[in-house]
Amino acid sequence: MELEPLLDSLAVLAGQEREVTLLPGGLTNANYRVTTATRDVVVRVASASSGLLSIDRDQEVHNSRAAAKAGVAPEVVEHRPGLLVVQFVPDALTYGDSDLAANLAGVADVVRRLHEGPAFAGRFDMFDIQREYLAIMHTHRFRMPRGYLALAPAAERMEAALRVHPEPRVPCHNDLLAANFLQDAQRLWIVDYEYSGMNEASFELGNIVQEAHLTPEHLAELVTAYVGHEDPVRTARAALWGIASAWAWTLWGTIQAGASDLDFDFWEWAMDKMDRAAQAFAEPGFDALLDTVGSPR
Repeated sequence: MELEPLLDSLAVLAGQEREVTLLPGGLTNANYRVTTATRDVVVRVASASSGLLSIDRDQEVHNSRAAAKAGVAPEVVEHRPGLLVVQFVPDALTYGDSDLAANLAGVADVVRRLHEGPAFAGRFDMFDIQREYLAIMHTHRFRMPRGYLALAPAAERMEAALRVHPEPRVPCHNDLLAANFLQDAQRLWIVDYEYSGMNEASFELGNIVQEAHLTPEHLAELVTAYVGHEDPVRTARAALWGIASAWAWTLWGTIQAGASDLDFDFWEWAMDKMDRAAQAFAEPGFDALLDTVGSPR
């Protein structure tokens, strides 16, 4: 769709002279900074393929507003089907993986504030999402990665272990790659709540480390900063959720490879996820993680 008619459909921008800048990143949508005499906002335009990715847009708006009330997300200015407008954060650094690794205490703090904030709409379960994605793969006959289905027995053992002692669900972002953290002079922000919902905090921590390609030592440091003390059980749980996220997000990438018109190599992205999941399943310590989280307490 042409951009200008979409912008004219928004009450905060209609009929105003404006400057529009395409923002880098965004693997599901196109993001634009739009400035007028009275507004400085980001307009997120959903891609057509996002309908296959288990994204609830009404839920996203509700949760974005809840996160803003928690003080960790920019204000939602307006929304319409396929469009979300949030306040632009000026003079902010978008994190890369190295920035995240260097500020795990700050990351733990802002994530804790999100988790302690107003409840989110909806639930997020990575294993359920994986099953939804797998059904979509079969329905649309998208290309299946060779060897992916052979990993299912290990994933089933992992799911069974994580179901033994479930954590209370809290408001989670569920897609905290480094680029969803913005640092300005005053605070660290979290943006982009497409996959948000009530989930285990340990998933959030494990997924952060998985997305940023960090080490088990980084994970232990993040969990310690989040909890306030060393917690081997919580760290093992977060480690397993990180593996689960790599396993499931693999199919997110293959669906995008088959459906998205964005200029990005989704297949290569998906193969990186799958390779890391397969390696984790094969590690000698995988069974020890299962025993740690699944043993009677």
